[in-house]
Amino acid sequence: MSQDLLKTPLHALHVEMGAKMVPFAGYDMPVQYALGVRKEHIHCREQAGLFDVSHMGQLKLHGPNAAKAIEALVPVDIVDLPQGKQRYALFTNEQGGLMDDLMVTNFGDHLFVVVNAACKEQDIAHLRANLPEDVELEEIEDRALLALQGPKAAAVLSTLNPTVAEMVFMDAAVIELAGIECLVSRSGYTGEDGYEISVPAEKAEEFARRLLLKEEVEWIGLGARDSLRLECGLCLYGHDIDTTTTPVEASLLWAISKPRRADGERAGGFPGADIILDQIATKDVSRKRIGLIGSSKAPVREGAKLFDADDNEVGIVTSGTFGPTKGQPVAMGYVKTELAVIGTEVFAEVRGKKLPMTVEKMPFVPQRYYRG
Repeated sequence: MSQDLLKTPLHALHVEMGAKMVPFAGYDMPVQYALGVRKEHIHCREQAGLFDVSHMGQLKLHGPNAAKAIEALVPVDIVDLPQGKQRYALFTNEQGGLMDDLMVTNFGDHLFVVVNAACKEQDIAHLRANLPEDVELEEIEDRALLALQGPKAAAVLSTLNPTVAEMVFMDAAVIELAGIECLVSRSGYTGEDGYEISVPAEKAEEFARRLLLKEEVEWIGLGARDSLRLECGLCLYGHDIDTTTTPVEASLLWAISKPRRADGERAGGFPGADIILDQIATKDVSRKRIGLIGSSKAPVREGAKLFDADDNEVGIVTSGTFGPTKGQPVAMGYVKTELAVIGTEVFAEVRGKKLPMTVEKMPFVPQRYYRG
């Protein structure tokens, strides 16, 4: 099995560091290290965690019409994305469903796009099928991707180049770090301040070891990455959002640029726009994504059915775990729209028992992105 799995440029270093490796999106990936998931989670919240996210797809779009071309596939503005800025986007299909979520960065001479590992091949095919001939899609195979996250991340990375401290959330730049030319954005998937760093594959291990020399930095695996993002209310593609989910059902209206959903010449213009804009206008959806807090200590996992007080099935949990920072079970899922109200009590079925949970506003712990 493991022989068939792909390996990131940092695979040997994970093994050397004693990581427990598991299959994930076709890659052999570290789920945890010697610290364990809970301590890794807390370390990232308190200091700085280093994540290998090289399994993600890194792409470049070249050509003067690149922004216009990708804007036709997503419900966010890309044409007016300033140079040195990054934006969260969604690929939608003709039914208004979500094909993937992604990050788009304007580096001036090209757009840099990062897509989810499990959707990489599908997204590349989608782009190739829809981009005009004057836009070139380049698949980046020779770069690793690292994330340095946590309240000490800026101080740590500033020792390699102080200019990173001047960046704010969603800034991006080509920056030399430890003598290596890197593509750096001040962003991440933990809710903490931090950076995502694209580094040449042959320099990735050297760069990671340099960061790990700092006492504030520890490797963080997929286990803590999941609990960190869930506490901060961030969706995991393929679980909390997928092709059967619209942005309105997924409570992702903030990810649709206002000009694309208002009356005007820029409204719509993306796959499934008619369906999505109608849902926005009528508020007519049968279910909504919500956050849930458990009152017991037992975590409620993905797939748990949700019931109302009269024992009617009303929804399902799409992500769930015990939140080490929150100190309570946290989950997200979908319920009937009328129940998607803060304070509503529902019951999750876990091993034959109905555990009470309360609909709560997300994020469950404050996001601490650095906005200047």
